[in-house]
Amino acid sequence: MPLSEQEQRLLDEMERHLMRNDADVVSAPRDGRTLSYRNIVYGTILVLAGLGGLVVGVSTSIIIVGVLGFLVMLGGVILAVTPTRGIAHVEAEPGRPTKQKTSTSFMDRMNDRWDRRQERP
Repeated sequence: MPLSEQEQRLLDEMERHLMRNDADVVSAPRDGRTLSYRNIVYGTILVLAGLGGLVVGVSTSIIIVGVLGFLVMLGGVILAVTPTRGIAHVEAEPGRPTKQKTSTSFMDRMNDRWDRRQERP
């Protein structure tokens, strides 16, 4: 069953609102720090290299190689999970001014709209 024009507009508005808010939450954390894909890749490579060193150190009974492998693994994990400075905020839509937050939530406004629509004959 196709949606009416009003329902389609409401659905589009809800989708835009969710995309804008979810994108803000995911891409711009509160403190402006984000994970870097480059750091994740380099950290993963270091973890794998350290794991190889650890296995070689344990299999050959050379303790220092195993310890160095473990330290390289630890450094790789720290590098991978350390956030870097990112963009402080992301503009919702270019060329469109951002609105101030209202005291009512999005869901409250949608519920009010739904109630008004149901009251009309």
